[in-house]
Order: sequence, then C-alpha cells, then structure tokens
Amino acid sequence: MAGSLVLVVPGRLDARTGGSLYNRHMAEGLRRLGWQVDVRELEGDFPRPDAAALEQAARVFAALPQGATVVVDGMALSAMPDIAARESARLRLVALVHLPIAADVGLDTDTAARFEASERRALQSARLIAVTGRAGLSLLDRYAIEVERVQVVEPGTHPAPLARGSSDAAVHLLCVATLNPGKGHDVLLRALASMDVPTWRLTCAGSLTRHPETAARVQTLARELGLDHRVSFVGDLETESLERCYDAADLFVLATLRETYGMAVAEALAHGLPVIGTSTGAIPSLVGTDAGLIVPPGDVESLTGALARAIGDAQLRAWLAAGARRVREQLPTWDDAARRMAAALEGWTRHG
Repeated sequence: MAGSLVLVVPGRLDARTGGSLYNRHMAEGLRRLGWQVDVRELEGDFPRPDAAALEQAARVFAALPQGATVVVDGMALSAMPDIAARESARLRLVALVHLPIAADVGLDTDTAARFEASERRALQSARLIAVTGRAGLSLLDRYAIEVERVQVVEPGTHPAPLARGSSDAAVHLLCVATLNPGKGHDVLLRALASMDVPTWRLTCAGSLTRHPETAARVQTLARELGLDHRVSFVGDLETESLERCYDAADLFVLATLRETYGMAVAEALAHGLPVIGTSTGAIPSLVGTDAGLIVPPGDVESLTGALARAIGDAQLRAWLAAGARRVREQLPTWDDAARRMAAALEGWTRHG
C-alpha cells in the first residue's frame, strides 16, 4: 500500500554524486509505485554545516507536519544530532546511510572521532536506518544499533545501451568518480605509470570541485608521472556526454578504497563494460568471476598487474566483455530498489 514521505537531502537533489543519484532514483521509483514523495533540500556544506545551515535545517524540520515519515540522507542527519533528537518525538525519522560519515576515507583521528560521536547521537533518533549496501552493516557496528532497526536497500540501474568501444588502436579506459580521497585516483595513476603497455588512454569523469585539494593533487601527480598526455580529467558531465564516454570505452576502472555498494561499477556493467575494480562493497559480487578483475584496495602492484593483463590481451578483454553482458541482464533495476525501500518503510510502519 503506497504511502507518503518527505525526503530531506543535503544540497541539490540533482547533484552528480552517487548519494544524490541514489536519492533521486529512489524518489522517482517510489512515485512510480504511487507514493507521494516531497523533497526538501538543505543549504550548507554537509557534513560540516555552519550555524546558518543548521538554522535553515531547523526551520525545514519544524515546518513538517506532525507524524510525517521523514527520510533524511545520513550526511545531513548525522551532522545535526540536536535537531534529530528534538524532532524525533513528533516525526518518524528514517536515516538513509550511504556511508557513515565517520568512515569516510582521509579523515584525521580527531575529525573521525567528532563525526562518530555526532553520528551515534543522530542515529539514536532514527526509528529506521536504511543502508545502501551490505558492507555498510559492518561499518555501523560501532554504533550498537538494534538489528531490527536496520534494513539494506541496495541501488538499482537503468537499462543502458551496450558500449561499442574504441575505434582506434589504444585501449580506452573510463573512470567515473568524484576526485576525492576515497576513490583512489592516485593509486590508479601510479599503477598505470608502472605498466610497460603503451596502447591505452584514460578518461576520468567526475567532479573536480567537490574536493579541490584532491583534484589538484591528482592532476599534479599525472603530470609528475608523465601521464598528462594520456589521461583526461573532464569533470562532471551532462548525461549525454557521459553516455558518449561509456560508449567509447573498452574497460571501466575504479581503484576506490571504500564503498558500501559500488554504483559506478553497476552502471558500467549496465553498459556491458568489463571492470577492473577493488574488493570493497558489493563490487566483487557485482563483477563475479568473469566480468572483470578484482584487486585489493590500495594495492598498486596488484592493480598494475590486472591493468596490464586486460590492456595487453584482446582475447581476455573480449571474454570479460561477454561476462559483463551476461551480468548486465541480471542487474536489479531502480524499480526493484524502490520496491525494497517501500517494503522496508511499510514493514517498519506496521511493526515499528
């Protein structure tokens, strides 16, 4: 039975991040199932909001009607435990956790500890916690959350055209990820620089402005390694431009250090692209045994070997591409994901 909810997100819902894509597709999928989904966008730099951002967030929550089901992106909720505690008495708060903010890669010890304390308090106010990947369950262990309050709702994909691949001698690699400390662009560049395989080029699609320090460092590293003529950093791309990148790619590469799921890998597989990825989140289960090669996160040597094998062996690439096309037919859709979210919300409403 369809219901209604308010989805509260940090920043704009149409932002090109994995979390925003999940939120947007979930809202659209629930609406297709007959749910009424209203969206509230919070101003400010979450998960580090200033006083003005917290004041605006407080006004947003105060204006919501008594008893409303309010699904709040964890990046926002975890940064405002006082508001969460105050509003939990009159609102049905649901935390949507993509990645616990204290588990983000690159945090110093003090910042991680502050985030953990804030997140612990905020999650205590949520009646239900929806985690976007099974790997997120272990990351939440530190908060001692009752098992019955947690549901895993993994992402879906939309049907996508099969990538046709490159039309020249070079093997085209594609990486789609915001340039931030957790996505491992530096590991990828060092692995590529260590190869003795000349016929490749890499396109990195993803924001250069969300974490400008990392973007500058990675681009400097590409120049220092002598890769700047082979590696293109194209920033955020509109849908049509990104689709052209998928279509022209031969391999998808992602050296990410930590994921709860791995939406970028699922999207690549939806295009029938073989994947060179890391053993984090759901990436190993998505790729399986014949749609790509999986290496440990942060392991430059293993990544170098996997890239060299795939780039240097056309028959291996063809075999992996055939595996990716088989996986493509089995991927869950966003409608599947929305049905899982609806079931979680409905089950909690009946028994919570």
